[in-house]
Amino acid sequence: MKAFVTGGTGFIGRRLVRQLLARGDEVRVLARSPQSASDLAAAGAHIVPGDITDLESMTADMRGSDVVFHVAAWYKIGTADTSQARKINVDGTRNVLGLAYALGVPRIVYTSTVAVFGDTSGETVDEDYRADPGALLTEYDRTKWAAHYEVALPLIEQGAPIVIVLPGGVFGPGDTSIVGDLMRRFYGGRLPVLPGPETAITYAHVDDIVAGHLLAAEKGRVGESYILAGPGLTMGEFADLFALLTGMRAPRLRIPAGWLRPFAPLMGLLQQLVPVPDTFGGESLAMLGATYLARSDKARQELGWQPRPVEEGLADTLAWLADATPPGRGLSRRNKRLAAVGLAVAAGLVAVWLLSRRKGDR
Repeated sequence: MKAFVTGGTGFIGRRLVRQLLARGDEVRVLARSPQSASDLAAAGAHIVPGDITDLESMTADMRGSDVVFHVAAWYKIGTADTSQARKINVDGTRNVLGLAYALGVPRIVYTSTVAVFGDTSGETVDEDYRADPGALLTEYDRTKWAAHYEVALPLIEQGAPIVIVLPGGVFGPGDTSIVGDLMRRFYGGRLPVLPGPETAITYAHVDDIVAGHLLAAEKGRVGESYILAGPGLTMGEFADLFALLTGMRAPRLRIPAGWLRPFAPLMGLLQQLVPVPDTFGGESLAMLGATYLARSDKARQELGWQPRPVEEGLADTLAWLADATPPGRGLSRRNKRLAAVGLAVAAGLVAVWLLSRRKGDR
């Protein structure tokens, strides 16, 4: 089988390419930088210099493909610079899916996301759920919603042979998401405080998400969407599980989301002035307390998708963390002082906010 893959140098895409190669497929990987895909080239993939925003760069190598996997996306939560989000997530998706349809590719697998459902307010939803786009919390959510509902679904209605997969939270070796960043901070002893412990997402190992893509290409019904989501856990539950598996102490101080969300606009403004880690950016604070929960019943029943338990997947992830991040012994004295100052400032801001609310209620 001849496969064309966008996003092949990303977290999910790189493992997808390797799985395709392992089963003997001919794989063409679109990459803006051939250097970033050198390991895939060494493994046998044909690297196509190009970009999803450039139709011409994809046309020749996509032609004659048996399947196109469109995995590429702009994924940055909490960043101050969202200027490329729509260009990549919406316009790029229109280019890839539209070109594959025009070239007569018989099967197209598009990687959407559970984030198109936004904050489900504690409800665990299925593929029929549809969020109000005006209530979405991040630019990633908004642009992926537009790509899903304004690009992919209309093309399906026109006859494009698209199957949509919607991963939830994805973790595993090489994770670059906010979850991965929190795990590295925790493992390195640099997470004394857990903000928004009630925030809840689903968790599935990256290799299981890749398996879901391959099953969608093989068994998925054209025009259908399949949620690829493992069990839903709050951040507090995930931290406790992580602590149990590592033998490390979970963050004792846990600040409720309701105390921090009011400062999201302030952090957004601060990001324009000084460097602020995305994990603590304005969007990240706005997301605290949200639930991104969805069920994978349809993928399990129709595709035979069976994700491994979170504990099993974390064991694999911890082995990677052990190599990539020396285990921490707590914060240095300097960082403890900085953390104490930060907590004092946060407590002061919360006190001011509570006082202003009381005055407003009079």
